[in-house]
Amino acid sequence: MSAKPFNIGRDCRVVLVYNGSRIDLPTVTGFQAQQRTSAISSSPLNDMPMFYDVPNGWNGHFSFQRDSSGADDLFAAIESGFWAAGTVLLGSIYQYVTECDGSLSTYEYVGASIQLSDAGHYQSEMLVMQAISFNARARNRVS
Repeated sequence: MSAKPFNIGRDCRVVLVYNGSRIDLPTVTGFQAQQRTSAISSSPLNDMPMFYDVPNGWNGHFSFQRDSSGADDLFAAIESGFWAAGTVLLGSIYQYVTECDGSLSTYEYVGASIQLSDAGHYQSEMLVMQAISFNARARNRVS
């Protein structure tokens, strides 16, 4: 089998781990993440300006078909936990990318705070789509 010339969207899988439990979202239809940085600059009197982008976490979102109550149950538990104990635990998001040569790259978004940004639109003969937005402390390469 020859290597593919480029990645396509089907080369990516996403798994959510929250409070030690794996949340199965079998039909993820889109995933997007962006590195956040803090811009720092220096204006020396004897040289040209210098610019630095300091890592400051990641954010993003992903969409998925509602195949089960997994996401709804997770966010109900997060909300109940907050009102009962006043705390919100952070989770991890794992992104698996099949590279063009067939190898697998795994990235972990650690310390992820998540939001059910779209709980779904229920309409006759239409798929119910949901979306989760996240902010994470860092993205680490696992393998």
